[in-house]
Amino acid sequence: MALRPNPTLRQRRLGTELRRIREQAGIGGSELARELGIHATQVTQMESGRSGISVERLRTIATVCMCTNQPLIDAMAAIATERGKGWWEEYRNTLTTDFLEVAELEGHAEKISFCNTVYLPGLLQTRSYASAMFARLVPPLPPQEIETRTVFRLRRREVLEATPARAFIHEAALRMQFGGPAVLLEQLAALLNDSERPGLSIRVVPFAVDTFPGAGENLTYVEGPAPELDTVQMDISPGTLFFDSPANLAKYRTIFSSLDASALSEEQSRDFIRSIMKEM
Repeated sequence: MALRPNPTLRQRRLGTELRRIREQAGIGGSELARELGIHATQVTQMESGRSGISVERLRTIATVCMCTNQPLIDAMAAIATERGKGWWEEYRNTLTTDFLEVAELEGHAEKISFCNTVYLPGLLQTRSYASAMFARLVPPLPPQEIETRTVFRLRRREVLEATPARAFIHEAALRMQFGGPAVLLEQLAALLNDSERPGLSIRVVPFAVDTFPGAGENLTYVEGPAPELDTVQMDISPGTLFFDSPANLAKYRTIFSSLDASALSEEQSRDFIRSIMKEM
C-alpha cells in the first residue's frame, strides 16, 4: 500500500488514537510490531496516518493493547473504512490546508459548540460579513481570493442542516463591526433567524457577567462518535490549532459547561440581539 504524502486531519487522528491505545497499555512500537508480525516502521506509518489500516488489524491491535472500549474501537473502525472525498477536497489546490481541515472536522461532527469573543462563528456568517472579515486582512487579499474564501465559508453552513450546534457568543462579538453598520445589522438579523432553526442554540454572554468563563480565543468544540474522538479547534492570527489530548478535552468541556451556566437563555439572547440592533 502506497504511503500518503499528506494524510488528512481525520487520518492523522486515527493514527493518534492508535498510538494512545498502545501507550496506555505500556507497549512499545517495536513490541507491537512483533505481535503483529510487521516491521516497526509500519507501526510508525500507521500511527502518523501515512498508511491505512484494515479493520481486522485495528481490532487485533486493540486486543494486543487490552483496549476494551468498544464504542471507541467501533468508531475508529468506521474511520479506517471511509472511502471517497468530502466536498472540501475540491479546494485542495486553491485554499490552504487550514480551511480544508476545519470543513473536514465539521463534516464528520456529531455536535458542534462555539465560543466566540471577537467575531461570529463562521457557520453563522452572512456573505457580506464573511467577505468583510477576509477583506480586512493585512496584507490585503486579491478580490478573487476573498471571493473564494467567502464562498467556501458559506458552503460550510450546509453542515447545520443535519448536525446539532450551539453557539455561545460574547457581547463584544455582537458589537464588533466588519464592513460597517449596515453589514452588522444584516448579520444580526440573520443571527436572529438562525436562532429559530431546529437543532441550533444561540446564546449570548453579556458584558454584565461577573467573570467571563470562556477563553480569550474563538473556540469550536467538535464532538465525535466517541468522547475520545472529540476535537477542539482554536482560531489564532497565524492560522488554526487543533487539540485532542484527554487533558485539553477535559479543560474545554469544563469551559463550555461554565458558559452554559453563565449565558443568557435562548429567548433572552434573542431580546438582547434585538436591543443591540435598536441601538444602531
